[in-house]
Amino acid sequence: MNRVKIVTFVPLENADDVRQALGNAGAGQIGEYSFCSYSLAGKGRSMPSINAKPYIGEAGKLEVIEEERIEVVCERENAKAVIAAMRTVHPYDEVAFDIYPLIDESEL
Repeated sequence: MNRVKIVTFVPLENADDVRQALGNAGAGQIGEYSFCSYSLAGKGRSMPSINAKPYIGEAGKLEVIEEERIEVVCERENAKAVIAAMRTVHPYDEVAFDIYPLIDESEL
């Protein structure tokens, strides 16, 4: 198995668009199921610099934003395309995301 998990954080009102883009790019395929994802609501915090172009808030002011954490798996070879698709619909000028390598149960 050569898969990764991609995790990103997005404002609640944009979560469905990001999830759709991830699935369209091939993320979330688990066996005979597609568009699989896991989401969790939370609060993101940031202070945009004077040079930032914040989607929410103002430069120099600390913001607390209701966000959704979205997790999907994908084949490692497709990860760059999945990330590119995510970036096309994600509203933030700096998209926060994590990439975790995964191992198969047989590798334990």
